This record gives sequence, structure tokens and C-alpha cells, in this order.
Amino acid sequence: MLLKVLGWLLLIESIFMLVPLFTCTIYEEHDFWAFLIAVAVTLASGMIMTFCIRPASSNMAKREGFLLTALVWVVFSFFGLIPFMLCDTPLDFTDAFFETMSGFSTTGASIYADIDSLSHGINIWRCLTQWLGGMGIILFTLAVLPMLNHSGGMQMFNAEVTGITHEKLRPRISQTAKSLWMIYFILTAIVCCLLWIGPMNLFDSLCHAFSTMSTGGFSTRTASIAAWDSDYIKVVVTLFMFLGGVNFALIYKAANGDWKSLLKNDTFMAYLKIILLAYIAVLIVICRHTSDFSFSKLVIDPIFQIVTTITSTGLTVDDFESLGAFVMSILFILMFFGACAGSTSGGAKIDRLLFLLKNTNNELYRSLHPNAIRSVRINGSIISPDVVEKVIAFLCIYVMIITIGGIALTACGMSLVDAFFNSFSCVSNIGLVSDTGNTGGLPAIPDICKWILAMLMLIGRLELFTVLILFTRAFWTK
Repeated sequence: MLLKVLGWLLLIESIFMLVPLFTCTIYEEHDFWAFLIAVAVTLASGMIMTFCIRPASSNMAKREGFLLTALVWVVFSFFGLIPFMLCDTPLDFTDAFFETMSGFSTTGASIYADIDSLSHGINIWRCLTQWLGGMGIILFTLAVLPMLNHSGGMQMFNAEVTGITHEKLRPRISQTAKSLWMIYFILTAIVCCLLWIGPMNLFDSLCHAFSTMSTGGFSTRTASIAAWDSDYIKVVVTLFMFLGGVNFALIYKAANGDWKSLLKNDTFMAYLKIILLAYIAVLIVICRHTSDFSFSKLVIDPIFQIVTTITSTGLTVDDFESLGAFVMSILFILMFFGACAGSTSGGAKIDRLLFLLKNTNNELYRSLHPNAIRSVRINGSIISPDVVEKVIAFLCIYVMIITIGGIALTACGMSLVDAFFNSFSCVSNIGLVSDTGNTGGLPAIPDICKWILAMLMLIGRLELFTVLILFTRAFWTK
């Protein structure tokens, strides 16, 4: 059943590949052949796996759900890299896999140094991979293949969707998937139209709509959003990056008239407060370092930078490194925790930060009052100790993965600072890659380092356990 479902998924990927194929046709680009070959190979592989394999059972247990979820991201990347290897600006196998995994995981780190030279087909494929990976490949499949509702659908939903606990918006998991994807699609369409009204053309608007709602960060220009030098675009992108960092279940409820659920949600309110406090701190520093007190420099640019950082989007408009170590340390903390669980953003998530702070407060209180019984409360509900323990374990493992990744990168020749920053960046799906010890930039990083970083992207996107559980003896033991 596992291979059959993978076949269905490849058929879906081949359908999405038609978008860049038609784009190349419209712009009369030679990369048409690269996508035609990619569509043919992906479609043929999917059909063979779907129609030539007869599974003994149509059901999938929990372990098959975990395996399929982790496997499909790798398989999608292996087939999704074909256009990058065959296009007019070709990459080798390692670079192509890195670029594709960076897209599907919404990390946004790019091998390409000159984005402006890429064809329209390649650019829209880069951004489309982020859009697919933002809400989730498995989640899309659950929406269009209701048969999985009875065969491990809930396990796959829990394995892929970011968060601590997962709320079913509708009675059936396929209905929940459709509801989340509908909200995602509508928001993408709205931001595309708003950007098109401004100085962007339709193509750039569509690509940036994909990158904005997925909080991925790929752009069609080397200078990113700064290429348009438009406050209007910055405001629109900031607003929808912010929405991309909100739990989509909350957005669904608000869209159905339940606005109180937003104001009563502890995580959402913490999200707002963190952005506000970060803005005040950055604003104070800006006022001390600049003589330009325009509305754009004091309000639009810093809020844009804070939101693009906390949502792990990575779109850029200004050089904030010049503001000093204090501002960079604030941005670093925002990178670590990210936005809300159930969103498209990366990072450890604000939800887990609240769990950590409230549990720490309880432990400090019990140090003075050992017999006291106190529970962690989120949104007015008491959280079970098992969930709290899982959150604490997640944060500990999160730091361990960053550390192990950093050590592995140093063993491959990367400098200490670059190794640990890049490990942190990829686990958090931020996309900023440091290479201070190499003037060749990301393409010049050793291939083994790129494979390690790609693995870290996958682990971070699937929030550790879905991937790490595959390396345990218990998973493979009946």
C-alpha cells in the first residue's frame, strides 16, 4: 500500500509540474523540454507504482504513516530536481537536490546566485515547491484522495502538520485537509491580486504569493523584495507573512465568524506581543543609529524584517546587520522559536515557548512549596503532564539536533561559526546560509555539507520525531 500511495503522490506532482511547463510555453523558453521530460518521468513512475502494484492490504498502520510521510518528501525532491538538472542553468545532482529540498521544506536557501538569469519556468517551479510544502504534501493528498481517510490518514496528518496537538476542524480528516487547503488557496489568491495591483506584474505576483503564504522566501529577483523599492509591496507581503505564521485552524474559525477564538488564544496573543516588543526594541536602536526618520525606515522596514524573521520567510529589503549585535540577537531569538504551531512557519514554535515558560514557573514555585500541585494551562485548559513532557523533550532534542548538525559540518571542513549557524538555520527552516570562510558562497560548500543541510531541512520541516523515529530499533521491530 505504501508504494501505491507514493505512486498517487507522484501523479499529483506531475500535474503540478504542468504549471512551469505551460509557463515555459507562454514565454517561449527552451526549459520547456526540461519540464516535459520531468513530467514524463514522474508521470510514468507514478502510473507504474499506482496501477502495477497490488497491495495485500489497503490499510496503513501508524508506523506506515510515519514512513510514508518522511519518504514522500524525499521522493518528491528526487523527482522535483529533474528540471534543475536539465534546464538552461543546470545544477549537478547534489545542488539540484539541495534546491528542491530547500523549496519543499520552505527553507528558502538557494544555490542560485543570480536569480534574475533564471527562466520563468524554473522560477515558478521553485516558488511552487514552497507553496506545496508550506501547507503540506500529505495534507494536500488527504484532501484529494479521501480513500486515505480510512487508511492511516490521521497518522499522516499528525506526522506532517506542525504543532503539539492537532485539532480536527471537521468530522473527517479529509474534510479538515480540504478546509485548511481552501483557506491557504484563498489567501494565496488574495495576496497575488494585491501584489498585481502594485508595481509587480502577474508572474512576479504569483511567485511571491506562493513564497509569502508558504513563508518560504524564494524570490524571482536576486535583490528579493528590495528590487521593487515599494512600500506598498512591503506592507502587503508583511501582512500575509504574518497570516502565514498564524495557526490556520484559527484563521478557519475566524473566517467562519468565530473571531473570539483569536483573542482568546494564548499563542496568538503571545505572537502579537512578541512582534510588538521586538519592534519597540529594534526601533530604539534604529533611532540611535540613523538620521533618516521617514515612515518607511521607522515603521515599515523594521516590522517587515521582524515578521519575515519570526515566520522564517527570509524575504529581505534592508541590511539589518549594520544595526549591531543587539538587533541581531533579537532576530536570532525570533528565528529559534518562530511563529505559531499549525502555521507554515519554521522554528520551534511559540506554543512550545509558552509551555516551557509556564512549566518553568511551576517548577520554581514548587521549589518553595514542594507539596503544591500546579498544572500548565493553555487557552484556559489544563495540559496533561504527558504533553508537557513531550514538549520539553522536543526542545531538548531540537537543540541536540542543531548541535550534532553543527559538529558534523565542522567535521566536513566548515568553520565553527558557519557550521552551527547553518545547522540552526536549516533545522529552523530559515534559509540564511553563512559561508564567511569561503568566497565562493553556497555553491562552493562541499557536497557532503549540502547533503547534511538538506537532511536537517527535512528533520526541521517534519518537526524531528517523524524523521528521527525511523532511526530507532523499535520502529523496525514487530
